[in-house]
Amino acid sequence: MAINYNGDISVVLDFQHRTPGNLRAFVQATLRSIRTGKASDVRFSSTEKIEPVPMMTTKMEYSYKDGADYVFTDPENYETVTLSAELVGDAKDFMVENCSVTVTFIEEKAISVEIPSSVVLTVTDAPEGVRGDSANNVQKAITLETGITVQAPLFIKTGEKIKIDTRTRKYMERA
Repeated sequence: MAINYNGDISVVLDFQHRTPGNLRAFVQATLRSIRTGKASDVRFSSTEKIEPVPMMTTKMEYSYKDGADYVFTDPENYETVTLSAELVGDAKDFMVENCSVTVTFIEEKAISVEIPSSVVLTVTDAPEGVRGDSANNVQKAITLETGITVQAPLFIKTGEKIKIDTRTRKYMERA
């Protein structure tokens, strides 16, 4: 959710409704300013009014990396949007060309990039497992096409496609 707070548009990162013993209830919220990018903790009383700001989410496809920035294309009208590496964040570890992402906009300005909960990536480097190591669920470090390293079972080989959970960065299954 986004709100207009002190004349600046901020994204609500986290909030908690609190009712301490003998005091009035309040809402403790963590807000990130879109203009400055700084996060702050704010306390709202139960009588304060806040003004919500409409957010728009759009399905887009990752096209290519342009220097330090990332270029996304809207598959419906082919408009492109260039976003900074800071805004893309950890999503860059799971993005390959033409992968689908969800970009959230507030007043024509992108504020976040969300990737699906799981993605299929190709293994670029998987060392051979040592024979006799299969007594228990033994894992080995493999490198994926985006450059990240994850733990996977010994039977995974270079060139195979595997499914990765983007929230935990763990191997799920073969694709």
